[in-house]
Amino acid sequence: MRIGPFLIDPPVVLAPMAGVTDKPFRQLCKRLGAGLAVSEMTTADPRLWHTGKSQRRADHVGEPDPISVQIAGHDPQMLADAARYNVDLGAQLIDINMGCPAKKVCNVYSGSALLQDEALVARIVEAVVRAVDVPVTLKIRTGWNRDNRNGVRIARIAEDAGIAALAVHGRTRADLYLGDAEYETIAAIRAAIRIPLAANGDIDSPQKAAQVLKATGADAVMIGRAAQGRPWIFREIAHFLATGSTLAPPSPLEVRDILIEHLEDLYAFYGELPGVRIARKHLGWYARDRPENAAFRSVVNGTECATTQLRLTRDYFARLAESPPLAA
Repeated sequence: MRIGPFLIDPPVVLAPMAGVTDKPFRQLCKRLGAGLAVSEMTTADPRLWHTGKSQRRADHVGEPDPISVQIAGHDPQMLADAARYNVDLGAQLIDINMGCPAKKVCNVYSGSALLQDEALVARIVEAVVRAVDVPVTLKIRTGWNRDNRNGVRIARIAEDAGIAALAVHGRTRADLYLGDAEYETIAAIRAAIRIPLAANGDIDSPQKAAQVLKATGADAVMIGRAAQGRPWIFREIAHFLATGSTLAPPSPLEVRDILIEHLEDLYAFYGELPGVRIARKHLGWYARDRPENAAFRSVVNGTECATTQLRLTRDYFARLAESPPLAA
């Protein structure tokens, strides 16, 4: 998939996720095969640009190209200003958030709430595209609710306004993350537009990625929740799409090494205590569905010391490596 001057290869994209796709996680996913990693959403409100949180989200030093920054808001001029601001800080792609279903985002008429107002969608995308010289992409859902699946019309508005690529989550805003993603609307969008399209929603295996690409005709897949605690899913999907064969899952010792690298990057990026606390959710995801997960999480969540957190993590995965495999 090509977005402006950037070839997204492999065509497997890390979805923007608030509180998850920070710089350490984006870099990790890129090392493990993601062709593109989109930042967690950044606010378009200039009053918040200089907070500690916003400053960290604007840090792209050393991050592999292309650097994609997602902006969120509802005011066209404010979003245009935010796009320019982030390009000045190194963004090479600007992504507009019209897909987040969170109540606190929709209640301020941002994210997927914007899908209710097609005229406003047009004003926003036109303003942002005019504001910057880098490609602008858009993330949407299939509609506001099941009675108002207007994803095809939104996609045409986006293409007409100069949006360079589109990502579509196969649920409406009202669906949140419940039920199964539906891909029929994504296929209809693919048939209606010529710009590159990424399909998102419930893609949790290489086989599912191939099925979704075939069903929708999309140019790429976008992976969100399935990457939490399993960042190697990108290389697994890329390998399957390229060869039709399945990679062996990483061993407990390889998972340990990946996780230790992730933890050390979190400590360096946030500082020891914040890094330790942020690491807890990732530790829970990495240990999910593994033996003695609950006991490990209980112990590792009880420390606020990076050295101790690292030691407990090493010990846990070393024990897993020494344990006999579970009977089938």
